[in-house]
Amino acid sequence: MPVPGAPRPARIATAAFLAALTIAVSAAAAKDPEPIDLPGLLARIGERVEAYYARAQSILCIETVRLQPMDYNFTSADHVRRLVYELRVSWDPSTDGSVPEANVTRQLISVDGRPPKPKDEPGCLDPKPVALDPLSFLLPHHQSEYKFTYKGTGRSGDRAAVLIDYAPAGSPPPEIKWNDTCVSINLPTRTTGRLWIDVASGNVLRIDEKVTGPYDIEVPKSQQRKGANAWLTLDRADSTIRYKTVVFTDPEEVVMLPESMEMMSVIRGSGAPRLRIRQDYTSYQRFVTGGRIVQE
Repeated sequence: MPVPGAPRPARIATAAFLAALTIAVSAAAAKDPEPIDLPGLLARIGERVEAYYARAQSILCIETVRLQPMDYNFTSADHVRRLVYELRVSWDPSTDGSVPEANVTRQLISVDGRPPKPKDEPGCLDPKPVALDPLSFLLPHHQSEYKFTYKGTGRSGDRAAVLIDYAPAGSPPPEIKWNDTCVSINLPTRTTGRLWIDVASGNVLRIDEKVTGPYDIEVPKSQQRKGANAWLTLDRADSTIRYKTVVFTDPEEVVMLPESMEMMSVIRGSGAPRLRIRQDYTSYQRFVTGGRIVQE
């Protein structure tokens, strides 16, 4: 999560179309979850995420980002920064035999309702033009870096869901990177999440993630502004991503794609101590290409 000046965080995300699975749940499972073939399920999810990334390169959408500083009572400030992007997922095949990474790419369209100026892109809190897709951790070559736990069943909206918790395996060290007056904070051992997967279809309905504090971060003297705090303290950072089905026609296709993401962070001593970020994904377009031989 990037944080400015005396930092502030931002987090971006998009979605994946995950595995089909069938799970039988007995009446007793509500209290004592039945065992499932978790390794088999994760392998299937990895295959479907790969298929999604290969497919999503021909899908574009509009991403609207709202950054809302909050006061001590968590009431929104008067000004809300509003950014609009054209967004897609890129997953270019490698030429050296290595596994490609899935990236989110953005083209800024407007800032607060006007065309962007050079100084607008990118701000410290703004999404990066190119960023690693957060669901890439479900790809087969990344799954060993996490531990997954089946947590039974629940409901997301009107859908029955299978719950899978995840957390980093081992004890990866924190990553604190400064760039001018912005800092990027990554605390793997304090980050946990939950996948909500549709029982009927296997689609991801929701992803919850949280970073727990407090965690103190020393501000380098070269980055300290006059009168600013020498320390930042991350108290919390919570996010929720929700998905919806998008129907395309000619030819017909149904794809599970991101609907929205919300994040709330509290970082004492930063330029935006309490920040709410809301991202909405709309106006999906699919491009279907074809070819033919033309004879002279």
